[in-house]
Amino acid sequence: MIKAFLFDLDGVIVDTAIYHYQAWRQMANDLGFDITEEFNEKLKGISRMESLDIILQHGHLQLSEERKNELATRKNENYLQLVSKMTPADILPGVTDFFTQLKKNNIKTALGSVSKNAGLILERIGMLNDFDAIIDGNKIAKGKPDPEVFLKGAEELEVSPAECLVFEDAVAGVEAAKAGGMKAVGIGKKEVLTKADLVFENLVGVDIRVLIDDLNR
Repeated sequence: MIKAFLFDLDGVIVDTAIYHYQAWRQMANDLGFDITEEFNEKLKGISRMESLDIILQHGHLQLSEERKNELATRKNENYLQLVSKMTPADILPGVTDFFTQLKKNNIKTALGSVSKNAGLILERIGMLNDFDAIIDGNKIAKGKPDPEVFLKGAEELEVSPAECLVFEDAVAGVEAAKAGGMKAVGIGKKEVLTKADLVFENLVGVDIRVLIDDLNR
């Protein structure tokens, strides 16, 4: 029986991918190469330092750990300048109505994001108090597809992994949910999120009771 819903942030609650892309691209350009939006898709759901390593490999660069930390810090500063301007208008379609249903049905909720800026983003969009637990990059040691972020969410909500349903837009996130023994709803394209139990384009019109009934069959 599903008792708790766990949500990724980027691509499910809001879409900050464009801000990540702009900040990473600026860094790459400063280093003398470029990245495309298509390349940026590879960075979904993984940590900042892992993303940096992938980008540097793409640019055929090998840098010291000190230099990499410096670049990651600068990228995050640029990213924070962009997301600090976010408002409730940036909440993705269907999310607000979906969370209204969650409250009416007394379903526990947790955020499971590798982002270390999740709290700031939730505050900017007015959803900081909509989660019973917030697990972000400051609380975990391993990024997705490791299930740590979702297992910690289940632990804080005091439910078993089998009682959790994860909402994810990234392949790595769906893999993390499945590795943790949880069911997963993909937000995006079926042909991409092939390991998810169900896939929706977004949360518009999704009925919680119907959803749970479908997954419990």
